[in-house]
Amino acid sequence: MSTVTEAARRARAPRPGGGTVRSVRDSLVVAERNLIRMARIPEMVIFGLVQPIMFVVLFSYVFGGAIALPGQQGPIDPARYREFLMAGIFAQTVTFATAGAGAGIADDMHKGLIDRFRSLPMARGAVLTGRTLADLVQTALTLVVLAAVALIIGWRTHENFGKVLAGFGLLLLLGYAFSWIGALIGLSVRTPEAATSGGLIWLFPLTFISNAFVPSDSMPAFLRHIAEWNPFSATVQAARDLFGNLPPGYPVPDAWPMQHPVLASVLWSIVIIVVFRTLAVRKYRSATA
Repeated sequence: MSTVTEAARRARAPRPGGGTVRSVRDSLVVAERNLIRMARIPEMVIFGLVQPIMFVVLFSYVFGGAIALPGQQGPIDPARYREFLMAGIFAQTVTFATAGAGAGIADDMHKGLIDRFRSLPMARGAVLTGRTLADLVQTALTLVVLAAVALIIGWRTHENFGKVLAGFGLLLLLGYAFSWIGALIGLSVRTPEAATSGGLIWLFPLTFISNAFVPSDSMPAFLRHIAEWNPFSATVQAARDLFGNLPPGYPVPDAWPMQHPVLASVLWSIVIIVVFRTLAVRKYRSATA
């Protein structure tokens, strides 16, 4: 509660500068409040790490020896599948953080904190922007730990450091975009439990009808087209490209997002941010606990 009081005090303080400067400052104050809250509840971060680490281990060692990749000759090589897999696991991790973002906002709504913030002279959207920025920091920390686990089990990159950083940048951009979907869900439901369920129910088909875990050419035609135009698939393909994790001889689908995955990933993420930020801020103005 003290962090809320501090955020309220700063929000009331006079601020120089125009609307943009004020919006940025208010957003950073709210982001700081949420980061302090996360630091005081470390189990939130710890439990957020358990699931992606389990996915890495299970997919690598349970399915890794059973899935043959296109272009692969001879016996199935689990090491090649691990390199193919990791971009999908990274992308799944950043998108599944959506459920946590929605649950956090729903919890603030349930406790009346959103109404309290809305009564203050704060920039419109600052509360939601601050929340999504704090979630982005948590997601980045999760990716660092997950990358360390992946290196332990044998994942390697084969491109220069700049491209690898760009790959992680695209993953974080996708995660930030999806956090706005979580924000809208959190404002639209009555309880954190409903926000968690609502944040996950659509993520499972989105992530599994994609190229994250198996090549899209192994799917039926109608599912393959969905997978190839899935924004999740574009980011996974872009990350594999930038990490140098596409297997030799791997056939790249003819769909435009698969041929230009980096550009497609950026465009998809920007569209999602613009659309769902607009909807979430509009919902924030009228939402009640």
